[in-house]
Amino acid sequence: MTASSPHPLIAFYRDGAPDDRDRTLQEILAWDDERLESIHDYIQWLFPTRERSGANPTAPVLDPLTIELFHASPEMRGRMRLAFDRMMRFYGLQWVRGSLSRAPNFADRSEVWLRLLNHNHLRITRILRSSGLLGLKEEANALFAALEAIYLDYSGSITPRTFAYWVEAVERGE
Repeated sequence: MTASSPHPLIAFYRDGAPDDRDRTLQEILAWDDERLESIHDYIQWLFPTRERSGANPTAPVLDPLTIELFHASPEMRGRMRLAFDRMMRFYGLQWVRGSLSRAPNFADRSEVWLRLLNHNHLRITRILRSSGLLGLKEEANALFAALEAIYLDYSGSITPRTFAYWVEAVERGE
């Protein structure tokens, strides 16, 4: 990575550059819930990890320098927090006194993702892991706490295996 050609994730989060489909962070964050649900290749840009994605193999992956730059940049972490907050609204969660809880529209929003073997469970795993890796550990922990309560209340809608992935994602997001 050079000053003239930053890592694509840095360009996306810091400089407002588009992703590999010519969409900016601001454009994606402005999408309505139906669009967030129906399009599957943006989450890898909003919440990158160290692993290549099967759903979007052209999305960039994190390297040590990119992780370091996120940790050093309150602006990039702030933009990632906007992405985190947008996805929490998508899932029907809201911030209340420093923790995530079910929003008034949780029943409606959970119909989209609170089903067995749902692709949103993979998205949530990615959000947990990426948030922890890139300096939003408090947010990742708050999401996990909310998910743990949901898992206990809706045990038939989330498999133990999925929950185990969430546990691992929080533990690996360092």
